[in-house]
Amino acid sequence: MQAPLLNFKEDIEDITDSADKQLKLEKQLNEEITAHWEDAELEIKTWKGVDAPCTLGGNIQDIQEKLEEHIMALNQMNAMRYVTPFKSLVTEKIGLLSDVADIVEKWLKVQTLWTNLVSVFTSGDIAKQMPTESKKFKSIDKQWLKIMERANEQKNVIQCCTNDILKNSLGGLQEGLEVC
Repeated sequence: MQAPLLNFKEDIEDITDSADKQLKLEKQLNEEITAHWEDAELEIKTWKGVDAPCTLGGNIQDIQEKLEEHIMALNQMNAMRYVTPFKSLVTEKIGLLSDVADIVEKWLKVQTLWTNLVSVFTSGDIAKQMPTESKKFKSIDKQWLKIMERANEQKNVIQCCTNDILKNSLGGLQEGLEVC
């Protein structure tokens, strides 16, 4: 008669252990990861003679590192057997943060191209020698400054990077800048 009682005790220990681990997982998901991205903001700065907000600021490396860290933590959570109640949320967060990381990377590539070309095309000599490229750059420059102004108004990393205007514009801006 002692055997069923012993199994019952083991079952209760398994259930409480599982609940404990699920609580830790939920806490990490909500209090560390989700809460961090609700408050994370981009630093938008001016750049060499451009009076408008036009470059991602000094905290962008921290943002990229935190994205990598949280994506890795979410992937580890996703592999745990205790994730079941949070599986869809964890999967959704992995997708969201991966998309944001990709957007930030593209954004930085476009920014590098833009910063390399802005001084070239704003000085009169090159603009006169290459009127077609200069005209193209002016159009791209206008679009870039508009995007950066919106980012400066918004500032939240997730909201900026999930904005369709930004996502849809970066590829075209990159191509156009490479042509210039």
